[in-house]
Amino acid sequence: MSAYSTTRRTQINVSGLLPHILTALAIGAGLFLIFVLIAIFSFEIKYSGKVYPGVSVGGVDLSARTSGESAALLGQKLTYPETGKIVFEDGENLWVVKPVDLGVFMDAAANAQVAYSLGRSGNPLRRLSDQFKAWHSGKDLSPQLFYDESIATMYLNDLAAQVNRPTIEASLQIEGTDVVAVPGQVGRRVDVQASLNALTNQLLSLTDGLVPLVVDELEPEIMDASQQAEVARQILSAPLTLQLEGGSDEGLMPWVIPPEQLAKMLTIERVERQDGEQYQVRIDDESLYTYLSALAADVNRSPANARFIFNDDTRLLEVIQPAVIGRNLDVYTSIQEINQRVMQGEHSANLSLVYTQPEIGDDTTGEALGITEQIVAYTSFFRGSDAERLHNIETAAANFHGLLVPPGATFSMASVMGDVSLDTGYAEAWIIFGGRTIKGVGGGVCQVSTTLFRTAFFAGFPIVERHPHAYRVGYYEQTYNDHDSNLAGLDATVFVPLVDFKFVNDSPHWLLMETYFNAASRSLTWKFYSTSDGRSIEWETTGPQNVVEPDDPVYEENPDLAEGEIKQVDWAADGADVTVTRTVYRDGQVLFSDSFVTHYMPWQDVFQYGPGTKIPGVTVPKKKNPRINP
Repeated sequence: MSAYSTTRRTQINVSGLLPHILTALAIGAGLFLIFVLIAIFSFEIKYSGKVYPGVSVGGVDLSARTSGESAALLGQKLTYPETGKIVFEDGENLWVVKPVDLGVFMDAAANAQVAYSLGRSGNPLRRLSDQFKAWHSGKDLSPQLFYDESIATMYLNDLAAQVNRPTIEASLQIEGTDVVAVPGQVGRRVDVQASLNALTNQLLSLTDGLVPLVVDELEPEIMDASQQAEVARQILSAPLTLQLEGGSDEGLMPWVIPPEQLAKMLTIERVERQDGEQYQVRIDDESLYTYLSALAADVNRSPANARFIFNDDTRLLEVIQPAVIGRNLDVYTSIQEINQRVMQGEHSANLSLVYTQPEIGDDTTGEALGITEQIVAYTSFFRGSDAERLHNIETAAANFHGLLVPPGATFSMASVMGDVSLDTGYAEAWIIFGGRTIKGVGGGVCQVSTTLFRTAFFAGFPIVERHPHAYRVGYYEQTYNDHDSNLAGLDATVFVPLVDFKFVNDSPHWLLMETYFNAASRSLTWKFYSTSDGRSIEWETTGPQNVVEPDDPVYEENPDLAEGEIKQVDWAADGADVTVTRTVYRDGQVLFSDSFVTHYMPWQDVFQYGPGTKIPGVTVPKKKNPRINP
């Protein structure tokens, strides 16, 4: 019983103490809070207007310093903009510059204010947290720099002006006969933006450092022209000789282009190759074309059939002029050949030719051509002709001796004669020009055209172009020993290249012409050889009709004549109309008919006299007209 009683006496009444415990706790907490508040208040009082402890900027401790003191200390300690070194590098070239010269500035007051503001912004808990962290662990703030990037950009642009250099293509020029080659240059260009980015990263580290400039190198398309320069020098080291393929012919010597002329013909071109663009030296195609085209006049020749005469005894053809193989200068192929040789370092090249075989070769037989007999011959006479007229008749007639006319072909006299000039062997003789009989080159050629006209007329070939003379000419009405007015209207004039005489070989056989000039008898005989197709002709003439007498003589002063000298320079002739009609038969049947109508103008005497000569009352001795009665 007693044990039990003791136990109950020592039992604590917890429920009675709980209020006292809570009260004590509240009092303690209140006392602690008061202590904390007093401590905070004391801390704030102590650091009022000062940087909280543990706060630094850029490693400079600013604890317990006012903003002014902090700014002064930062100004002393943070001197990077003034004392730092940034080194720009480009190969072996270095440029050392202060950050301040690159637009970097340090504002000590602003950084001091940032340090002072730590723990004084935000809500109270944020402030207490920042203050505690700074006090407990320290807080080093990064310095705030002011960076004017435009200043750095200006500096880099100035630097780029020193580093940059243009890209220069290699050049190759011909100066006279000298070849001038200048090597190319690699261009360099500072990438300002890329270099600025690298600089900015270095400045933000607030440490000295090396900033390699970012430089782009620009290779020229052609760096070296020395190889082609040597090619040009080789081309100009000797003359260029051109010759016909197979050797020179007919006195055509090789053509030599001296270096001085060759230099003007060279061209320098840019060409694309596997290793890039390069220069190529060659002779300019246009220059070569001009040069070779001028040569073509000497080189080119038309193919020409062999010329023959018909041997009346053997009745065989005999060659009097061998056939000529035609050739033409192949200018474009020659240009390629020349440049190919030149590029190989050679100084000679062959000119390419295109050959054309004649239709009739030397071995052609009369049987093959259908030339088996003489089908017509005609002889005209020209007594009274002077030496110059005789010369021109012989010269012109020679063009047709041995000439062949194909079956069905229209024969043009002018195309065979070509240019009638002093250069082609003709002399000055009397001609009709501009309504006058005057001295002119080729006088007498119409004797040849008249003879051919009559030969074709009597052979029965169609005449497709014939022009009569302006007035009757006595030469064209002569016979073997007299004159025959019935021959009036059977003349033909030719004035190359405006006036022509043409006829058609409408037979199925080739036609061979032979011409024979006889100075002694003052005659020209024209022969046609072929095979007769059975044709014959009948012709008739009206003879001169509607005769008109000439006007009175004309007198002209000639300063080359002496006073009192009178000279007759043109002779009167009656005007008249003549119509000649021809009917051509073959095997008794009419093949065709044609007519040739001629109107001759009246022609008056013309006299010339020297200055001062008295014409009235002077009897001028009249001479016979050599055109009618030489």
